[in-house]
Amino acid sequence: MSQMADFFKNLTLPTMPEVAHELIRSLNDDDAPLAQVRKAIAKDPALAVKLLRLANSARYGASRTVSSIDDAMALVGVSQVRTLALSSCLNDAFPVVPGLSRDSFWRESQVCGGYAQWLANSIGADSDQAWLTGFMVRLGELVMAQNIPGCLTEIEKLPHHPGARWERESAMLGFTEGQVTAEMARRWRFPEAVVHALEASADPMAARPFSRLGAVLHVAELLAESDPKNPDTVDKLPGDVLAALHVDVDWLSSRLPQAQMFVDASTVH
Repeated sequence: MSQMADFFKNLTLPTMPEVAHELIRSLNDDDAPLAQVRKAIAKDPALAVKLLRLANSARYGASRTVSSIDDAMALVGVSQVRTLALSSCLNDAFPVVPGLSRDSFWRESQVCGGYAQWLANSIGADSDQAWLTGFMVRLGELVMAQNIPGCLTEIEKLPHHPGARWERESAMLGFTEGQVTAEMARRWRFPEAVVHALEASADPMAARPFSRLGAVLHVAELLAESDPKNPDTVDKLPGDVLAALHVDVDWLSSRLPQAQMFVDASTVH
């Protein structure tokens, strides 16, 4: 039995609400009708309220009060509404474990999703899928901590340079948080492209076939753990991954957004 299979042998996955499963099914259907997404969200009044609050936020600059899910979809976009709804479901399904700050964890998840979306959009990839996958990638660490008490002490020890979690997780357990998240995503029937990207996120150049989304996640995670104000941040990113994405280092240095712009603007609470 593989290390990953052994890890999951007696593991009970967090319970996802039915609305999340319906939204995941719609991710696998490129022709999913608007009505399917609307119906799924309408089943969860609390989720509907969160989405309406988002649609009425300054970010979208609505000229009038948005008071229905249909109006929210028209303003925000069906794909983005679905992505935000799924991120809210994931947030609710995964309580942060002792040893991790809930606020810091979800903040970094938002930032990772934000950088993944920004980078995907810059290279012409699916930006909504990139945001959701970036937001999800650290969930595996929560499951590691729940299943192996005490492992967070080693994984999160200081000094904590960007990419340190991947190294420590691999050394301790033989796999990374992204690979754990990938297995959960597979069991929840997320699109195969999402599963493959999560599996590849820690070492995208070793993945076969190459996953462009996995490479985007790799860069986004490193940026989420770095200080974008530091002039060395971009120089420390792996050149082979940037080259595979056809991202110019000078362009990235000049355009790199600050992490704060992704916080409390890309997800619903």
